[in-house]
Amino acid sequence: MGLGKINPREIMAKRAAKEVKSGMIVNLGIGIPSLIPNYLPDDCQVMFHAENGVLGLGPTPQKGEEDENLCNAAGLPVTLIPGSSYFDSSIAFAIIRKGLLDLTVLGALEVSKNGDLANWIVPGKRVPGIGGAMDLAQKSKKVIVLMNHTNKNGDPKIVSDCTLPLTSPSCVDLIITEMAVIEVKKESGELWLNEVMSPYLVSDVIEKTGAPLFVNPNVVVHRWE
Repeated sequence: MGLGKINPREIMAKRAAKEVKSGMIVNLGIGIPSLIPNYLPDDCQVMFHAENGVLGLGPTPQKGEEDENLCNAAGLPVTLIPGSSYFDSSIAFAIIRKGLLDLTVLGALEVSKNGDLANWIVPGKRVPGIGGAMDLAQKSKKVIVLMNHTNKNGDPKIVSDCTLPLTSPSCVDLIITEMAVIEVKKESGELWLNEVMSPYLVSDVIEKTGAPLFVNPNVVVHRWE
C-alpha cells in the first residue's frame, strides 16, 4: 500500500517532532532527523546539539540564505537561535558522555526487538567511521530511531535479532517509520505497535516487521494532511 502524494520523510519528521518538548537538549542524526526543527511549534524552546561543537541549532536556512561558516555534524547548512554557543568537539562529546542529552534521534539500518541498534556499517562497504552514534545511543536519556520500515529490497529493518554490526545494544526506546510508531520494551524484549500511519493498516505493519509485534488495544491511526 502506498502513500500517494504524501512525503514519507515529512510524515516521520512531523511525528518525531511531537516527542520534542520545551526545555530539552536534543541531538539529531543525519538525514530525516535533521528535518525535525522545521515542524516544531514556535513556542517550543529547545537547544539542538551537534557533535562538531554547536548548541542552539535552528531550522534549515532558506535556499540562498545559507552561511558557509554554519553547519551541523554532517556539514549541512544550519541556522542558530538566540543564546546559541560554539565549542570544540571534545566539549560536544563531553556533553553527550555526561548524559546531558534528553533525546537523540537517529537513523538505522536495523533495530532488534530488544532495542539493539545497527546504524553505522554494512560489511564490505566503505564508511568514514562510526562517528558519534555509539556515544549518542548509549548516553542519551531517550533514543528514537527514525527510518523506513523496510530496506530497498523490501526486507524488514525491524528484526528479532540484528544481523549487521551493532552500534549499541539495548538502547532504542521508540521506532518511528512511514508506517508506524513502535515502542521498544527493552526489559521484556517486546515491540508494541501504538500508532499506524494512514493509509497503512495494522496487518500491513505486522507483515513488514521481522519480529513479533504486540498490538496496543487502543492503537492510534494518524491521517496526515
